[in-house]
Amino acid sequence: MNTSIEVKDQQKYIEKVKNRNNSKLKYNILTMGCQLNENDSEKLCGMLEEMGYIKTDNQNEADLTLFNTCCVRENAEDKLFGKLGELKKLKQEKGIIIAIGGCMMQEKHITDKIKQSYPFVDIIFGTHTLHKFPEDLYKVLDKKEKLEDIIDIDGKIYEGLPIKRDSKIKASVTIMNGCNNFCTYCIVPYVRGRERSRNPKDIINEVEQLAKEGYKEITLLGQNVNSYLRVEREKNIKFEEYQGVNSFATLLREINKIDGIERIRFVSPHPKDFTDDVIDAIANYNKICKLVHLPLQAGNNNVLKNMNRKYTKEQYLKLVDKMKNKIENLTLSTDIIVGFPGETDEEFEDTLDIVKKVKFEQVYMFIYSRRIGTPGDKMANQIPEHIKHKRFNKLKLLVENQIVENNKKYVGTIQKVLVEGESKNNKELLTGRTDSNKVVIFKGNKDLIGQIIKLKIISEHKWYLKGEI
Repeated sequence: MNTSIEVKDQQKYIEKVKNRNNSKLKYNILTMGCQLNENDSEKLCGMLEEMGYIKTDNQNEADLTLFNTCCVRENAEDKLFGKLGELKKLKQEKGIIIAIGGCMMQEKHITDKIKQSYPFVDIIFGTHTLHKFPEDLYKVLDKKEKLEDIIDIDGKIYEGLPIKRDSKIKASVTIMNGCNNFCTYCIVPYVRGRERSRNPKDIINEVEQLAKEGYKEITLLGQNVNSYLRVEREKNIKFEEYQGVNSFATLLREINKIDGIERIRFVSPHPKDFTDDVIDAIANYNKICKLVHLPLQAGNNNVLKNMNRKYTKEQYLKLVDKMKNKIENLTLSTDIIVGFPGETDEEFEDTLDIVKKVKFEQVYMFIYSRRIGTPGDKMANQIPEHIKHKRFNKLKLLVENQIVENNKKYVGTIQKVLVEGESKNNKELLTGRTDSNKVVIFKGNKDLIGQIIKLKIISEHKWYLKGEI
């Protein structure tokens, strides 16, 4: 069936649920995982609010509870099962609807456990059937039966789903789904499917609409964002070229032209696909932030090979040097996994060596988590937990010391800051972020929220900077 027809069909179910409920019901949503999951949750919220539900952060008030799950690390599973245990009593007392979706639901051993240990869950749906949530909810409400809606084949791209964004200033825009890399530690290609790119026209139209609504910053999302349209070109898969967009670099060029959008970010690129035209785009287009997220994962060639990352330590550092030479005021962030199977103390030192040389602005550090169904889970020489934690703490100390050093270069400078709102810790202060994604706290009038203003940085405090107008 044509995807636009499928989306229209779901609009009918949205109306059916809305008419059925009559009174204003409340929903609660818990999102786990990456920015792609957050973007999916905004679509789920959009559908729910069109069905007449009102969002609440109070679990006890909710008539419907929704979990959008992640399966990248084991602690997400622990969190989900803990929350389900808490909901059992509410289910008995209020008869609330409980729905679970997202990546974790694409794993059979997880869905089997839910059906066996938590039979009170009403709806289980996967990453490829998110668009059918209104239909699934209607069937559960109408027939009072449990429902499972999961498909294992690669999903389609669905345009025009309702969306309720958390911010009025910054928005994420998914440009592709799935991944073809099959890193041996990662479950994502198995649960989100293979790479599928959105048509350029749909992306540009979405960003133009966001600009009209007053959004200032856009983050382009994909599991491997800089391979946008690569599969389509290599396999001669037909796509609708629009305004000359046939690659990630040309997409950046066109989005940079859109009036009203003042900042463009993107995550997550893969080092092996970081082509010269993308580097040139970052260097030459004024709206693209000069903070680039460049996932490392590990610094040793043997570990990188076992991870199936398809680059070496030397190639990574060469890419960093090329980017620093071409992009003025470049800053870098990265992801690092500690304790991958077989990693020795000496090999871990190579990771520390790259961190020392690159001096990342931000490092997202993770202890390796075994994922059933990945090659990494079956590898010999799994690292004991106490060694993983020892290495993690060593990396953490290095990174935190570097952050303090990096922050010093900001003190006394003038920075352009997008003002996002009140500080969570002090309502008398405002908070915003620099081009390099540094949090800045300062005194100012609330009418500055949503604007990019110049601030002088007067002090650094490790996790944030202090500024003044």
